[in-house]
Amino acid sequence: MIKKVLLTFVLISSCTTFAQKSQKIGYVDMEYILENIPEYAQAQNQLNQKVDKWKQTLDQLKSEIETMRADLSNEKALLTQDLISERQEDISLKEIDLKKQENAYFSSDGSLFKYRKQLVKPIQDKVYNAAQQIGKGRGYDIIFDKSSDVIMIYTNSKADISELVLKSIVRAEKTESAKEKRADKNGAIQTKELSEEAQKKIDERDAKREALIEKADLAKAAKLKKREEQKAEIERIRLERLKKREELRNQLKENKENSEEDKKENE
Repeated sequence: MIKKVLLTFVLISSCTTFAQKSQKIGYVDMEYILENIPEYAQAQNQLNQKVDKWKQTLDQLKSEIETMRADLSNEKALLTQDLISERQEDISLKEIDLKKQENAYFSSDGSLFKYRKQLVKPIQDKVYNAAQQIGKGRGYDIIFDKSSDVIMIYTNSKADISELVLKSIVRAEKTESAKEKRADKNGAIQTKELSEEAQKKIDERDAKREALIEKADLAKAAKLKKREEQKAEIERIRLERLKKREELRNQLKENKENSEEDKKENE
């Protein structure tokens, strides 16, 4: 709030300073410009896909934790204290992993912030650069951003240079695209070499990713094996208890029969 007040004060002071001059003021609607740049829509779609993928990863971790808790609750009566402690430790480690993943994705310096900056900032820079060029070329003293924190009580559509900025960006992109096509035509061999180098890097990156996936799969398999061993141990303990109960039942039955026979003989 203080920031807005100070900014407003500075703007009012600037207007007062230039009051006696022929001042030219314009503004741009950043949201309108970005919405009409295809590159921005593509970047936003990429960002949304990343966010959906991250949420799926977090949901999977949460599901695994719930399953581990349910398994522990159902099997707790058959587990030794050491096995219970080990299961609880596994759950705690998984919860810590979940928290780390959430922070890595959505904290103030997480992947979402960095990826948004990586995708959106270059486009915003184009808008600001185009606005500055128009401002200098057409003699504007001040150009506001309508969608920023500055409160604009009244705006005259004649002062809106959003379309000029948008056209400037589109024109610059067409010029850049034409340069790239000429460069591709004149440097086909160089492009091929660069493509081969890029492909080499991609292959190396894929190999590293596959190695990490293989390592993760081995760790997962080891954990599943351990879980199966634990289940087998639980089943063994259960069967052993049933066997002891059956033996005890038979022993009691035998003792009762012997007692009845001894009683008949004494009679």
